[in-house]
Amino acid sequence: MYLQQGPAAHGWVEDQVWTAARVTTLIGRKFHVSCSVSGATRLMHRLGFFPQVPARRVAERDEQAVTVWKEATWAEVKGRGRPAGVTSASRTRQASPADRREAGFGADAAAPRS
Repeated sequence: MYLQQGPAAHGWVEDQVWTAARVTTLIGRKFHVSCSVSGATRLMHRLGFFPQVPARRVAERDEQAVTVWKEATWAEVKGRGRPAGVTSASRTRQASPADRREAGFGADAAAPRS
């Protein structure tokens, strides 16, 4: 079976992952038949192939160096953040209680009192 030979055997040497788009291309090359990507996905499922997502981590990753960097450098870069207190996600300025009128909302509240 062509899928068991792997993607490199069919020209995809950058990684060893069968994607639905690659399977669609392979079907077209080998059988001279066009199919959709979703059709190739359904065919792969019927044949027992299921998507496998590789871990997105560099093979040469040094976990100890990453831990040291997080503890030392990231603490400096991150900064203190906002001061504690009442904050709002609104971009408008919140009115203080002294600015509020006793008359309530509407046109009467905006009119100056005498």
